[in-house]
Amino acid sequence: MPKNEKTYLALGLMSGTSRDGIDAALIRTDGHNIMELGPALSRPYDPAFRARIAAGIRLAAIEGRAAAVALTRLEADLTAQHAFCVDALLKKADLKPADIDVIGFHGHTMLHNPAQGFSWQMGDGAALAQQTGIDVIADFRSRDVESGGEGAPLAPAYHRACFHDKGTGHARVILNIGGVSNVTWVGPDNETLLAFDCGPGNALIDDWVYEKTGMEFDENGQLARQGTVHNTLVDQAMLDAYFTQSPPKSLDRDRFDNRLVRSLSAEDGAATLTAFTIAAIAAAEQHFPAPVAHWYVTGGGRHNTMIMDGLREKLSGAVESVDSLGLRGDYVEAEAFGYLAVRSMKGLPISWPGTTGVSEPLTGGVMFKP
Repeated sequence: MPKNEKTYLALGLMSGTSRDGIDAALIRTDGHNIMELGPALSRPYDPAFRARIAAGIRLAAIEGRAAAVALTRLEADLTAQHAFCVDALLKKADLKPADIDVIGFHGHTMLHNPAQGFSWQMGDGAALAQQTGIDVIADFRSRDVESGGEGAPLAPAYHRACFHDKGTGHARVILNIGGVSNVTWVGPDNETLLAFDCGPGNALIDDWVYEKTGMEFDENGQLARQGTVHNTLVDQAMLDAYFTQSPPKSLDRDRFDNRLVRSLSAEDGAATLTAFTIAAIAAAEQHFPAPVAHWYVTGGGRHNTMIMDGLREKLSGAVESVDSLGLRGDYVEAEAFGYLAVRSMKGLPISWPGTTGVSEPLTGGVMFKP
């Protein structure tokens, strides 16, 4: 990778598919290498705002992009919450807006349907630039989708950079368990990439636990540990053609739902959905060009010890938290969009045939200036 290039201080913002809140992180990079990771923070959405997002996603599922007209207030409020996070992170880092070169603004995914030619991340890049006084790059996925790609996942460019100077001569995987689970397979040369969405991550479990108990998530897998896995239901769910479909491939958060466990107790439903998440991730191995020596897990799902224990039982290769690499597993996705913003500024690719199925390496993102 090139050295001695100009470095940029970027601020990445990620509002995930679990509807839980916003992660913000600072990263210094030249678009190739990671020079420094700065302060980071998370700001959860309050329950009322979560409910508004959930209602907006339901409307988007019915009306598609036409729902945007009815959701203009939600988009404005979502953007304002991101601006608040930027301000809070700058205060935490003792920085001014002029110190930041660019914000990478992912927005909140309302609907992801590359087969029909769109992926909609809610968030007003122009308004965020105006409110923060900082250049913003947003709309990272549209160009890829319009060029025939899946538009996701986009973090693999950053995942590969995380392994720089950590080569072992073996293939490795970064597994992100957010609302959806996705993998980045990095070849022994630390250059070759294969990436795709595996299946559900935390989304089904979170939705089930909230519905049954009012809790936001199954902390440490405690509810699932009290239940019994209904393996016939897991086997039934795994018959879905998605799991044998060759990558590249990607998922909308609500591609799968909880109907298969509707008749179960809260505990059995949590246990069965957790087993489904683990089985979906394990099924990803069939698509790897070569076996992997290590799986490094990022995202909220790595805090669920029942998921982690199940992965260690099912997967080939060692399974560890990405934190063992000196990274911050709660902020990798936010850091990734700061990193991608710098690559976008420089016209560098953010997607490849092996990550989204686009026909050639492609840059992306749209710049908004204050």
